[in-house]
Amino acid sequence: MNTVSQQYKMKGMLITNHELKVPLDWRSFNKSFNKSLNKNPDNNSTITLFAREVVDVNRADDELPLLLFLQGGPGGKSPRPMPGSPSWMVEALKTHRVILIDQRGTGRSSRIDTNLISKLSAEEGRDYLLKFRADSIVADCEHLRKTIYGGRLFETLGQSYGGFITLAYLSQAPEGLAACYITGGLAGLEESAQEVYQLTYQRVIEKNQDYYARYPEDAKVMAKIAQCLTNEKVLLPDGDQLTLERFQSIGILLGMGPGIDQVHWLVDEAFAGSDKTRLSDVFLEQVMNITSYHEGPLFAAIHESIYGRPNESTSWAAQQLRDQFSEFDVSHSPLILTGEMIYPWMFEQITSLRPFADAANSLADYQDYKPLYDLAKLAENKVPVVAAVYHNDMYVPRELSLKTAKQVANTQVWLTNSYEHDGVRQSTEVFCKLRELLLDQGGPLKSSK
Repeated sequence: MNTVSQQYKMKGMLITNHELKVPLDWRSFNKSFNKSLNKNPDNNSTITLFAREVVDVNRADDELPLLLFLQGGPGGKSPRPMPGSPSWMVEALKTHRVILIDQRGTGRSSRIDTNLISKLSAEEGRDYLLKFRADSIVADCEHLRKTIYGGRLFETLGQSYGGFITLAYLSQAPEGLAACYITGGLAGLEESAQEVYQLTYQRVIEKNQDYYARYPEDAKVMAKIAQCLTNEKVLLPDGDQLTLERFQSIGILLGMGPGIDQVHWLVDEAFAGSDKTRLSDVFLEQVMNITSYHEGPLFAAIHESIYGRPNESTSWAAQQLRDQFSEFDVSHSPLILTGEMIYPWMFEQITSLRPFADAANSLADYQDYKPLYDLAKLAENKVPVVAAVYHNDMYVPRELSLKTAKQVANTQVWLTNSYEHDGVRQSTEVFCKLRELLLDQGGPLKSSK
């Protein structure tokens, strides 16, 4: 086994970093894998998987259950532990060892960036990106569980896209799981990308209505910003032009707990100068940071593919559905912001995404998807699952979540309108509530070993 580990302390936490080699393509994995790793650990058939274990320093020698955190995204690296943050981890460390895995292609797990993807043709780039779907992430987690943790069962906490991965885990390797917590991530099991966006666009419109109801005067500022971007060529600090459609994409913030207020404070400082006619530097920098994808281009590159179904292309579903909602027309008053949808024009306008354009377009046409979810196996699921479903979730529609909860046996749902999509990051109540639900079900499964 080819692994590297490092250990250190951080204000009450003992942190252990693990790096190990995994196959780039688990489907072509064979028994010579470990042998080939030791012989040639840097060959192109392998990538690095990074995971960080965190435990209360006072409980470092205790036999604690393992809680694997599955980050949202797709293409999101794990949270970096800080004293008191994230809030759910503070609570989890009282009872668990927490494992923070950088999903393949993110953070320290062979991060996919523009330098790598620009060397590949459209088809090569597409095929490379297809190896970073949920099924491969599950295989990585199982390899980590078996090699680093001796086959001990994982409990998982899946936030947003981490819930999608959880459903794939329950389909692919339920024998590795003791229990699953899901927050804002009970994905539809059968719905196409078009069906998902049909629901999420409606929810985005509702969030815009909530925003303007709270800050009605912002409608005038938004109109002024729109006029400015229509009449002038405005450049962001990285040199990209800020188009009106790109500005609309700041609406990705609206579905998070503080999102409506964040948008308000952003446009509050939109204009500079005594005559308030020039877009301010601080405004442009903040818009760039929200819309650039410099930190994680993988999110945009594979976003629609997470809904990919056999014998069906996603075909830039978000763009197709957007054209059916007149509210998102740039001439609409008040200006309506979009959500986390990814559009083909982004790969033309945004510096960090341009190298992904050919691969992303090829991926949009791809049809040979392998199923991520095993409906028959999920219907007979024995692993206890507890899920927080947010009534007003802008990213994962509650309608699909509640349907999925009925399709996955042994699942208990807490439906709440007290939080937005990121509720588990905003309050310890979400994790604590789910833990209570789990204990009411009899608690995690016990290892058969």
